[in-house]
Amino acid sequence: MSNMKPLDVVLENGTLIDPATGLSGQYDIGIQDGIITAVSESLKSVAAEERMDVTDHHVIPGMIDTHAHVYEHVTGKFGLSPDLVGVYSGVTTLIDQGGPSCMTIGGFRKFIAEPSASRVLAFISAYLVGGLEGHLYPDLYGPNGVNAEHTISVAKKNLDIVRGIKAHAEIGGQSRWGMEVIKIGQEIATAVNLPLYIHLGQLWPTADSAPIPSSEELIRELLPIMKEGDVLAHPFTRHPGGFVSDEGEIHPILLEAVKQKQILVDVGHGSHFSFEVARRILDAGIIPYTLGADMHGYNVAIPDAADKSERAANPFSGVAPFNLTIAMSELLHLGVALEQVIEMVTSHPAKLLRMEDELGSIAVGREADISVLKIETGRFKLSDNSGESVIAEKLIRPTFCLRAGKRFDATSVFVPEAIVA
Repeated sequence: MSNMKPLDVVLENGTLIDPATGLSGQYDIGIQDGIITAVSESLKSVAAEERMDVTDHHVIPGMIDTHAHVYEHVTGKFGLSPDLVGVYSGVTTLIDQGGPSCMTIGGFRKFIAEPSASRVLAFISAYLVGGLEGHLYPDLYGPNGVNAEHTISVAKKNLDIVRGIKAHAEIGGQSRWGMEVIKIGQEIATAVNLPLYIHLGQLWPTADSAPIPSSEELIRELLPIMKEGDVLAHPFTRHPGGFVSDEGEIHPILLEAVKQKQILVDVGHGSHFSFEVARRILDAGIIPYTLGADMHGYNVAIPDAADKSERAANPFSGVAPFNLTIAMSELLHLGVALEQVIEMVTSHPAKLLRMEDELGSIAVGREADISVLKIETGRFKLSDNSGESVIAEKLIRPTFCLRAGKRFDATSVFVPEAIVA
């Protein structure tokens, strides 16, 4: 090691956990020109311009948030600043879920993806309207608001940032249009060979003239439309029409689909998350594949936000403080192993994006996307929007990240303060 070229940066004395390579333990990481050039038990003998001591910290591949809403300004109050959700929260890569559509992807590229320090990708909306003001207007999300041909064409021209298709399967829409939009969404996803990411859990009121569909009916109609590698979001939702039936049981056919059909599950935390439902899902043997935070302007604390009454009345609102690392802490508290939780924000989303050769690992030759976390020990209060609070003994907090070798400290206003119990 003593003959190595001087490095730009060495991260030393940290505990590395990299599920993709299987490395776990104390390792030093050397970086040159934004690229990982060495992963070793010790780089103390190697010259370096800067040494970052990460003693008592966990060093993991750059975190990937699979459910972000960062089409800032265009999606109104819904869209957050990409870098406040991303690098300044210790997250190196974001997937905007359904913000841009075939009509607005150009603006997303120019004003969000290109100028952001965070890597920003998208699961493009199946709907022409995209995520304008966070899906407040259900009449815009029916079959007449979808253009499969145009969306397929635009997605194919933007495959560097478009990595999937987003649609909604929820009882409000089902009462109006059945599963027609999901079928069109699958037509789009299949044509461009990308996964279809499907929202579960009621968003909109049911149509006045239609009977309220049962959640079992929705699941039975939905699953035959899905293909291997598609994603169901919000398994822990407190809203009707999710993974739990009207009788409070896990849908048997859903269990079978996840285990046999290789349908993937994304947490999609947001204001949907319920500890009670999460326990049921986990006890049934469903472990989410990825862990999207689903932060947006109605469920995170925004300093000096105007019109708090409008915020409170919004159907997507939430007051329980959370971000990606709080969601990780909740899963840890619920008994999911730390290594599995880390997989959900690193190697698994990299595979979902079909970018596992670029993302999700701290390996020599890779771009230096690295997240540094502090796992605090004590008694910490975590809460959901159903009113339940728990006391967790571990709290995962972001300290900083490296994005292509450049350091960003976790100073975002969207990183909640620890609530000591």
